[in-house]
Amino acid sequence: MNSKAIPRLTFAQRLNTSTPRSLSLFLAFWFSICVGFLVGIFEYIFHREHTIWVPVFVLVFTFVLSFFLFQFAVERFIYRKIKLIYKNIHNLKLKKGQKLKSVDLNTDIISAVNKDVEAWAKDQKEEIEYLKNLENYRREFLGNVSHELKTPIFNIQGYIMTLLEGGLEDSSINRTYLERAEKSVERMVNIVEDLEIITQFESGQLILHKEKFDIIELARDTMSSIQYSAEKKNVKLFFKDSYDKPIYVKADKESVQKVISNLLVNSIKYSKQVGETKVSFYDMDENILVEVTDNGIGISQEHIPRLFERFYRVERSRSRDIGGTGLGLSIVKHIIEAHNQTVNVRSTLGIGTTFGFTLAKSR
Repeated sequence: MNSKAIPRLTFAQRLNTSTPRSLSLFLAFWFSICVGFLVGIFEYIFHREHTIWVPVFVLVFTFVLSFFLFQFAVERFIYRKIKLIYKNIHNLKLKKGQKLKSVDLNTDIISAVNKDVEAWAKDQKEEIEYLKNLENYRREFLGNVSHELKTPIFNIQGYIMTLLEGGLEDSSINRTYLERAEKSVERMVNIVEDLEIITQFESGQLILHKEKFDIIELARDTMSSIQYSAEKKNVKLFFKDSYDKPIYVKADKESVQKVISNLLVNSIKYSKQVGETKVSFYDMDENILVEVTDNGIGISQEHIPRLFERFYRVERSRSRDIGGTGLGLSIVKHIIEAHNQTVNVRSTLGIGTTFGFTLAKSR
């Protein structure tokens, strides 16, 4: 025997009045009881021969008649309007291609409407919050773009004005200023090209050409291409282990090279005076995990969630002095996600940072 006590339901809980029929029965029942009771009292007071059939007849007749009248009134003036509201809610919730389902008035429509209204209100609240965040992101993005482009534009303008005002004839500065203007133009071109790459990934216009290649060989070639920049900053680039055998992955080789290059360049920029950057590979069953670890200045935890946003900089003044478009990590994120893989970062301030991403193995 079940030891749990069965909760006792009240009369209101036992009686279901959520449909037109049940509500009409409820109202007709009590209305006929009241009428029958009054008729019974009238019969008892004013008639000497007391008969029970008159109150009973009136009670039954009143119940049947009032039931149909109540049902007609409830369906016509209450539930039809609720049904209309219910349909409107469904119309707002329907996605493209879906059809509006029929509404049965004999079901618990009030509870259904209540649930749908709550769900609809929750969805609307979440959508409003999403749109607000999107608007804030758009406003911040436009501000960042204008700020990033403003510096090279003003530099170019200053150099050209100096040359036009007589510097062009001065052999000691004309070439220097032209070279500086050329660097500012190159910076603008890099920003526009990086933005174009991100836009292509977001819109799905950039098609990945996946192929089988050795990720170790690609990483070694990438490290060799930026070895000069690393030596200028006294940063040592190396593999964590000696990888004698190739590790084959299936991905877009050119895009993956851009990912590794961006992560290595990023580690060099934010390295210490004498730094180290190591590249590691780990077998993750169906995927290969690639990690780029440095012993640089590190990143505080408050900045990590936003690291992959476009133009996001931990220290704007310091980052701008170092250089770069501020789009490298955002490009990394878009490339890896386009491969249906993941990218992550962990860092300790003053100790170093590790960026890791996965790629599918080549079978």
